[in-house]
Amino acid sequence: MSHTTENRQHIVGSTGAGGYLAGVRDVVVLELKQRLRSRGWYIMLAIWFVLTGLVTWLTWASWNASQAAQREFPGYVQPPESGPGSMIFEVVLAFVLLFALLVAPALSANAVNGDRAGGTLAILQVTLLQPGQILWGKFFAAWAAALAFLVASTPFLVIGVALGGMTPGHVLVALLMLALEVGVVCAIGVGISALAGRPLFSIVVTYLAVAGLAIGTLIAFGLGTGLTQGTIMANQAQYRSFEPPSNGPVEPGYTCSGPLQEQSIMRTERVAWLLAMNPYVVVADAIPYPDRTGQEGFRSVGAIESISQGARNALAGPEGTYPCANGEVKPQYLAQSTPLWPLGLGLQLLLAALLMWLGWRSLRTPAHRLARGTRIA
Repeated sequence: MSHTTENRQHIVGSTGAGGYLAGVRDVVVLELKQRLRSRGWYIMLAIWFVLTGLVTWLTWASWNASQAAQREFPGYVQPPESGPGSMIFEVVLAFVLLFALLVAPALSANAVNGDRAGGTLAILQVTLLQPGQILWGKFFAAWAAALAFLVASTPFLVIGVALGGMTPGHVLVALLMLALEVGVVCAIGVGISALAGRPLFSIVVTYLAVAGLAIGTLIAFGLGTGLTQGTIMANQAQYRSFEPPSNGPVEPGYTCSGPLQEQSIMRTERVAWLLAMNPYVVVADAIPYPDRTGQEGFRSVGAIESISQGARNALAGPEGTYPCANGEVKPQYLAQSTPLWPLGLGLQLLLAALLMWLGWRSLRTPAHRLARGTRIA
């Protein structure tokens, strides 16, 4: 037995990097062939395309209805470069990211233990394939299957460019960030699938992990801000009277006067890293929006841009957002000078890498300990 094991390790080790990648490729091809044989995958893809198209049409119809209602008011002036493109882009982007976070776990959370339950994983393990090749092959296959849904939604994001208000760069950055987020979720699902003994358990845990990133980070940030009480020196803000909207530069909404006094505030910058892990924050903060500092346009920012602004306000802390902090007028719109998304994406990748590494350890053979009821072959 030991001679056979040593011979197997020698053959695998002699293949080098090219042989390792070839093994990963073989697993990917095998996984994709199994998925493409399934009729359910094509049905899900068709439903995804129809739903995304329906959301796009409803958004366009809603924009037209709102514009028709605004034209009835006397003195209405249509803003320059007004069009439904920006609204359609942001709504479709939020919809695609939401359903990508729902679909990706279903495509990856049973990639390993599903084969273990079916008795086919042991067939791969007795070949010359290494545990890392099996795990990476499962991951890339799940990622490729999930990216097909992203490709199906691309035409509706392009509509935002065609209808004005967006540029091709917005679509390219959005697609890249969406692909990375889908890859992170697939890595989390495959890692948990290799660790868990039952497919149902791994699917539930993966969905809980995704919910923790999308919702749990908001809860943790909200609770964490309550533990960051602090003080700051600020004077009184004297707000101006209401002024009608204009398309040019506008004056600040208030002035600062009086002596500086100590004010109680929350140091949100200390827990902003929790908010950075949210997938919506990562995608929204990476999109290069135009600088609206000193313009009236900040009042009409979309939902995705508002998410980016909220995260940047949390990162800036009271020094950059609290009215009259240190006797200075603070901008209502924060420029994208310090990006927050690299921190969030880095933390997500760290979590995914940890789960993949633990999954790799669980796939090593011979296994010294197995969970009760685990199927060998």
